[in-house]
Amino acid sequence: MTPVTIMNFTGIYESETFYRHESVRWLDCRRIKGTNCYCDEEAERELAELIAPYPPSGIHFIDSGNYHYMTKLWTDKLTAPFDLILIDHHPDIQPSLFEELLSCGCWVNRVLDSNPFLCKVILLGASDQLAASIPAKRRDKVIAFNETSFLSEATWRGFLNTHAPHPVYLSIDKDVLASSQVLTNWDQGHFTLKTLNRLLRILASSNQIIGADICGECPASVQTILDSSVLDQDDRVNSALLKVLEQPGLF
Repeated sequence: MTPVTIMNFTGIYESETFYRHESVRWLDCRRIKGTNCYCDEEAERELAELIAPYPPSGIHFIDSGNYHYMTKLWTDKLTAPFDLILIDHHPDIQPSLFEELLSCGCWVNRVLDSNPFLCKVILLGASDQLAASIPAKRRDKVIAFNETSFLSEATWRGFLNTHAPHPVYLSIDKDVLASSQVLTNWDQGHFTLKTLNRLLRILASSNQIIGADICGECPASVQTILDSSVLDQDDRVNSALLKVLEQPGLF
């Protein structure tokens, strides 16, 4: 059975059910301060120690997009060449506002700068504007397929022909989905769940995936303002993604 890890930063997963049939590893992150959006040096050390006993393989649920920097910590554990495939409305390649802080907006930059085993980053579904703003100095290692391009079947063929020659670590932010599919706490794209599942099936059939993480939970504070259907959407989407990623032999 594929290992499933729940990283409990906010308690939101306690209200969901998608994992109830799984053998799940719960990691309590709520006691660690300095983690929301920006992860300070002490918090980064504590989180690295928390995940130290566990391999990067399997599926990691890492809460809202505020904690997407956890992908950097999980991929720090890889010790052989790999490619990072990021499905996200945002490329997360912003310059760091504070050099000593890891953040949900700069973590890809940090991985590119610090991980000697990272060979290539393939961005799928980023907004057209943000994909176009990727710095020129990064384009030797970063390939971007923006959101609009996936409206063309030619792009799908190009994507299929984009070879990731190394094992893949896969990171998914649910903000790539339209707000009609799920609600996150960041601005969102326009993918349907059907489109996202199609991407995942292609990746699963053509690449060795060594680990994956999923973020994009809608914070409980936002759900309280709205209604319980927001939580139901999160739960259904997580269940659908887990089903695709748990295909036999994928990890």
